Amino acid sequence: MPFNPETADATNGAKLFKTRCAQCHTVEKGGPNKVGPNLHGLFGRKSGTVAGFSYTAANQSKGVIWAEDTLFDYLENPKKYIPGTKMAFAGFKKEKERNDTIAYLKEATA
Repeated sequence: MPFNPETADATNGAKLFKTRCAQCHTVEKGGPNKVGPNLHGLFGRKSGTVAGFSYTAANQSKGVIWAEDTLFDYLENPKKYIPGTKMAFAGFKKEKERNDTIAYLKEATA
């Protein structure tokens, strides 16, 4: 199942991001890189390209362009989607959680 904007809840996605992602990522324009890169401008960006962040070769060479459907697949199991990534997050196994988080990211990173 790909990303479904009809059922996505950005408010719930914000809560999920805060509890599972914000310790490593920021979303605001000009926000700092932390353990993970700043996510502002995420949609339409190529993987491994945030200035000032030290990516693994796996992230740099993956060459994925981040969009709703690529994030939907990635967020299920980051280490499976990009073998060799240093992202420690195990993933959102529930489709609803991925949908909601992506809806939030679309708003927060634009």
